[in-house]
Amino acid sequence: MMRLRIEHATGFRYPGDVGASYNEARMLPSSTDAQFVLSSQLDIDPSTSVNYYADYFGTRVAAFDVLAGHSALDITARSLVEVRPRPIEFPEISWDRLARESLRAIETVEMLGQSGRTEPHPEVAEIARSIAAQHDNPGRAALAIATAIGEAMEYMPGITGVHSTGAEAWVERKGVCQDITHITLGALREVGIPARYVSGYLHPNPHAEVGVAVTGESHAWVEWFTGDWEGFDSTNRIEIGDRHVLVGRGRDYNDVPPLRGVYAGPYKSDLHVQVTITREA
Repeated sequence: MMRLRIEHATGFRYPGDVGASYNEARMLPSSTDAQFVLSSQLDIDPSTSVNYYADYFGTRVAAFDVLAGHSALDITARSLVEVRPRPIEFPEISWDRLARESLRAIETVEMLGQSGRTEPHPEVAEIARSIAAQHDNPGRAALAIATAIGEAMEYMPGITGVHSTGAEAWVERKGVCQDITHITLGALREVGIPARYVSGYLHPNPHAEVGVAVTGESHAWVEWFTGDWEGFDSTNRIEIGDRHVLVGRGRDYNDVPPLRGVYAGPYKSDLHVQVTITREA
């Protein structure tokens, strides 16, 4: 188990004053069966009131408006979380039984359909079908598919953008965790395995020293349903461990952006992001 202190600073800069902005932040984790939030807070400059609620998928959301003129908006999320590993298990379930069970609950039905971001490239669809045909257990097929996608992709920032689709990233065989997660989702859904997008944070050092602050990452990984929900980090080809802090879940990135907003003004905004993670224990 690790105790991680996370500071996520982000926001916008404008070349002049904007009249008002309306925003949603998904930057604070919630307690689950694998992590316990010891403390969390959201600091906003200019100061304003915040309304907290859980969205449709259960993600903690902070909604706030800044109605006075401002040329910058800064949001800093600070959290202290205890995290334990979540090793993958393989429930005994057949493909036929999975197909039946997946249609019995909204939470799995909604994670079967493709979105514009996850619709698989024909090559990805063929890889997924080929691997699935080799496995009687859907859970082991899911792990093999997610691993194969991770092995085929090279992690490289700057090749894709925030609006890129998984199919576009596959053509280049390069992208970031968001792209690799979208490709993996498309592959799993192609063979009838419900799969969802997970956003959070990852401490980059598996042998992190206590008390040493490092530059961390906003991260993304997948969870699939094969009797129970199981998680896997396709980008790093590892199980979800005590370095992964979960913030939100959804069908794809569109459901869980860390910061989303609109503003009144003629200017183009510049986004800045910095994540710092410290192992406390």
